[in-house]
Amino acid sequence: MAGEPLITVVGNLVADPEPRVSQAGKSWVTFRIASTPRVRDRQSGDWSDGEPLWLGCRAYGEYADNIAASLTKGMRVVVQGRLTQRSYTDNQGQQRTSLDLEVEEIGPSLRFATAQVNRGQSRGQVGGFGGGGQPQGQSGWGKPAGQQQDNPWTNSGQGGAGGGDFGGGFDDEQPF
Repeated sequence: MAGEPLITVVGNLVADPEPRVSQAGKSWVTFRIASTPRVRDRQSGDWSDGEPLWLGCRAYGEYADNIAASLTKGMRVVVQGRLTQRSYTDNQGQQRTSLDLEVEEIGPSLRFATAQVNRGQSRGQVGGFGGGGQPQGQSGWGKPAGQQQDNPWTNSGQGGAGGGDFGGGFDDEQPF
């Protein structure tokens, strides 16, 4: 779809993502996030929670499978997607409006947490740090597939692109 605004929202998952399969056998997932701003009372100087923004989110295909396998209720996430609006009638006959995101990108927020990223298997060596062009049976870091790989952010002198220094002259013993 064209014309919908692309927005980025930071919020918390209010429930576990719900994986689904269409009648055609295609994967998709739905989940909801709540983004609650912190607001300051000018009179007292105290901070409090503002009005939350509730968004329903959807993703499809392999992306849906990755979301369902990686994210759980309560996680703080950064979501980018196409904002859509839909109107519907609820069970009590009231007209309602819902804001939804067709997810383009999502990941955990690292402000208050850590994460370990694992490359998906079905896409193989397309994109990412490993890039394409590795010989058959090689992983993205120049090691045989299946072997434990070095941390790409350390300068171990082996494994990483450019011989461990990413070709940019970075040395992990020197501060930036």
